[in-house]
Amino acid sequence: MIPTQTFERLVSRLFRYTRSDHSLGVVAAGVIPADIVGAMGDHTAEVVALISAKREFSAYGPSHWAVLAVFAIGSAALIWIGHRQSESQARLLGRVLGAVTAVVYGAGLIHSLLPPTIAHSVPLRLTDLATVTVAYAFWSQRHWAFALTYYWGLVLSTQALISPVLYAPDFPSYQFLGFWAIHLLVVWAAIYLTFGRGMRPRWRSYCIAVITTLVWAAVTFTFNTIAGTNYGFLNRKPATPTLLDVLGRWPVYLLTGGTLILIIWALMTWPWERKRRHKGKQLH
Repeated sequence: MIPTQTFERLVSRLFRYTRSDHSLGVVAAGVIPADIVGAMGDHTAEVVALISAKREFSAYGPSHWAVLAVFAIGSAALIWIGHRQSESQARLLGRVLGAVTAVVYGAGLIHSLLPPTIAHSVPLRLTDLATVTVAYAFWSQRHWAFALTYYWGLVLSTQALISPVLYAPDFPSYQFLGFWAIHLLVVWAAIYLTFGRGMRPRWRSYCIAVITTLVWAAVTFTFNTIAGTNYGFLNRKPATPTLLDVLGRWPVYLLTGGTLILIIWALMTWPWERKRRHKGKQLH
């Protein structure tokens, strides 16, 4: 019988392999990288049998619907709580949520480094930047951090809820829990700070989000090109169906997607600015 710790390490490596635009079916069929086969040793057949039986996450399966239900309940609860908090209560909750977000992200980052790989261990996904920003936004409620949380959380991170790119065992695997914990926290932060705490974006916020995102995209695209990686799906689409599929081929989807994001973000800013100016006129 294969030791539990050995099995967990091999499963982790196998699922990392599947994240590189492969499918778990390839692993189950026995087409496994030589280095992983060598690590299996005499346990190859046993591991392949176990990994084949281990259920993989699938979009809009039972676990995905459960996550969406948790998201809806959590969003409503955070808005309700945000409307009824005192400033001291909001500060305390923000620091608790900020610390939780930082711990969850730190645990995921450490896991990605065991063992480190150029394709999966470099924190260059927009989710990495968004999660760090969200932790600070929760903790400090500084406006620039809120601005990035608002635009990234409500538009970009919500794509993970609609079309998740998750090549991992289903619930209750730590890959599943880590993926959803991070994405839920990012979107919940945007909802809580905007509709619970009453923070509002301005055109300056829009400019901060656009410039920061463009800098991230330029740095990440350059790194991907040099290293042969695909952080942020800037250099090719993911293997699973996503909303990017309706935006054209590479590099067209980068242009169409970027244009849509600029328009949507502007539309997300304009009503708040219009309302603010209208209030200003009434006061005078």
